[in-house]
Amino acid sequence: MRRYGRAMTNVAPAPFATRPEQSRGRLHPEPESPPRTPFQRDRDRIIHSAAFRRLEHKTQVFVHHEGDHFRSRLTHSLEVAQIARSVSRELGLNEDLAEALALAHDLGHTPFGHAGEDALNDAMAPFGGFSHNAQTLRIVTAVEGRYAAFDGLNLTWETLEGAVKHNGPMDPATLPDTVSEYLTQHDLEVETYAGPEAQIAALADDIAYNNHDIDDALRADLFSVEDLDAVPLVGPVFGALRQEHQHLEKSRLVHEAVRRLINAMVTDLVAETRDRVARHKPQSVEEVRALDRPIASFSDQMMANDRSLKDFLYANMYRHYRVNRMASKARRVVSDLFELFLNEPQCLPTSWFRRAGAPASNQTARLVADYIAGMTDRYALKEHARLFDVTAQI
Repeated sequence: MRRYGRAMTNVAPAPFATRPEQSRGRLHPEPESPPRTPFQRDRDRIIHSAAFRRLEHKTQVFVHHEGDHFRSRLTHSLEVAQIARSVSRELGLNEDLAEALALAHDLGHTPFGHAGEDALNDAMAPFGGFSHNAQTLRIVTAVEGRYAAFDGLNLTWETLEGAVKHNGPMDPATLPDTVSEYLTQHDLEVETYAGPEAQIAALADDIAYNNHDIDDALRADLFSVEDLDAVPLVGPVFGALRQEHQHLEKSRLVHEAVRRLINAMVTDLVAETRDRVARHKPQSVEEVRALDRPIASFSDQMMANDRSLKDFLYANMYRHYRVNRMASKARRVVSDLFELFLNEPQCLPTSWFRRAGAPASNQTARLVADYIAGMTDRYALKEHARLFDVTAQI
């Protein structure tokens, strides 16, 4: 099996790669930055954003106080970016755009991972709901307040497009309200596939979180290495390693297995994408968007392997009683905070309260969702204690 790290230099740009000089630009026109391409500038703005810094203390699966070695949203995003850049380089795509999209993809996540998102979506149901993908768009177009001339980060059309529809075309009739509102001023063509770099970033996300969740779950003793034996691809990789290195300590065994699994999935992604490119022969990024299927994909066999691993992790990790207990606490924290701030917006920090509407109004609900979604795990826990523990310091 060829390792994807080899022969990754001197690859000619693909004709369907996204070209910075052909960018559709920004909603608010700005002078270009001479030392950087537009996509490098997008990446830098994402890295310097408050939302990106907060990812350090946002849950991937385990809350921050459960251990220093588990992944956070920040470390996960960096791992996704590394994979996305490597694959893009191998395929002759725009590495800077792929990196920017990978670094931005989780900016809209709430504290406490998917448990926090589910709770916030339930609370926001009367007000249009909540999704972390839509919140990412809201953060980079409205919530971040760093620049004198505009709200948000004023990213390029290509980065915004990839952030919104990296998982595929969207039905305009079922778009989240926050996305629909933005599209009235800036059409991101949500009914087509995104460019190839966004497709690669989405699959890099799958590769990273599946394999690193194995690592974190084994570190937390949620299941054993032997429990993985029946999982396609994963079991054989661990089995081969145990035969090759019979006395290898667990931490090294797991790291080496995860490394090989990532390599196998990346190699498959590159091969299948090349096969699709050879069949469809796109000559521009617009031709990629116009296809009726993604240009970037795993093979059918790898998709089946990926599904089997997700099913195993769902049953043995994401629904483990220890994870369930923390998720239950997280949902209560988010629900309590939302209900209180919605009905008593005067309890919000002054800078937020100034922008609130009437209690229980749509304006206040969306503002409260922005406030809670931006919290780190530890800030949400402290805020909950300050507001619901009568002995706590305000």
